[in-house]
Amino acid sequence: MISLDYHIHGHELQYIEFQLRPGEEVFAEAGALMFMSGNVEMNTEVDTGSSGGIIARLFSVGKRYLSGESIFVVHFRHSGGGGVGKVAFAAPYPGCIVPIEMGRLGKLHCQKDSFLCSSAGIEIGASLTKKAGAGLLAGEGFVLQEISGDGIVFVHAGGSIHSTFLGEGESLKVDSGCVVGFQDSVDFDIEFVGSATSALFGGEGIFFAHLRGPGLVFIQSLPFSRFADRLIRAASSGGGNDSGETSILGRRLLRNTKAA
Repeated sequence: MISLDYHIHGHELQYIEFQLRPGEEVFAEAGALMFMSGNVEMNTEVDTGSSGGIIARLFSVGKRYLSGESIFVVHFRHSGGGGVGKVAFAAPYPGCIVPIEMGRLGKLHCQKDSFLCSSAGIEIGASLTKKAGAGLLAGEGFVLQEISGDGIVFVHAGGSIHSTFLGEGESLKVDSGCVVGFQDSVDFDIEFVGSATSALFGGEGIFFAHLRGPGLVFIQSLPFSRFADRLIRAASSGGGNDSGETSILGRRLLRNTKAA
């Protein structure tokens, strides 16, 4: 297992800072950098995978593109002088950064754009959902990020994170947008909520993600799509005034108070 010295700062808007020793390096998604010290060198490369011929390497590039990741990976390496090297990466929206040690997990399937950074030894590719229904109805399409290797990976989740291990035969029904990732041994499918009334008026959409063990599952409390939807609705309903999130009655009382 590759060991890295790191610290995750903040609560709702987090960033991660690494303390690199000479020769150590980390990898990050293009555009994630927050800052780095002068003794850290940055090098951007097309990610063609760690091994294989030209066809295998081109296939690796294609998988990164399909999974929603940039085909470029950025290397940050301590140049060897000036003491400890520092480099930090910022989360793209409110939520939390989750460290996951991959050595004993095998493969992890994650939603698109969840990868933030990692140690050496981690590979990011794409995987197809095993069932057509999940791909068509989950809202994320057929393609998921596939994370593998022997190292530590840092993924970003919206809001707070809940991790749980499902035993053999255990299952969870989850809002499909709240699924961050799951172990390769977990069966993932999409199911109808159960009744037309619940689908139309339950406020939870028409479909649930159904996760069946055994395996590890990561769930987020605030999917970015839900966060963005609230911002769009607030803006389209007269955003920019001072009514805030108060109710219709509250806004009327506020206007009457101002008029008085």
